[in-house]
Amino acid sequence: MSDHELPERVRRERRHTLELLTVCAVGLVPWTILLWFTLPSGYTVRQWRTAWVGFDILLVLAMAATAVLGWRRHRAVIVAAVATGALLACDAWFDVSLALGTPEVWWSAALAVFVELPLAGFLIHKVLKMLTLLHWSVP
Repeated sequence: MSDHELPERVRRERRHTLELLTVCAVGLVPWTILLWFTLPSGYTVRQWRTAWVGFDILLVLAMAATAVLGWRRHRAVIVAAVATGALLACDAWFDVSLALGTPEVWWSAALAVFVELPLAGFLIHKVLKMLTLLHWSVP
């Protein structure tokens, strides 16, 4: 279905969503530059264990939701798989970047290259295939 065949309300909502995302992306550039110049290179944190365990719990829940929705052949598996892929990519990024300059960087990099990023790529690839199938199956 082409854009001109969509109802005006849908086109307007799509345009507003894309405008919001554009403004957010543009606004994030100066914020990121500001952070680069103002954040300390080192920082002592409290609740380090809570942050990492909490993130891994979120990753487990996303993976479990993806598996359950996949077994049930529910279309929401697409959302769960994308979320899981994004969380895996974030996990790889933070594991490696926070281990830079330490002996653990090699373990983090190996885990990222051989487990987290391939699984994230696999999930995103599957989602793209599912979206293609959905596009052709919608009347």
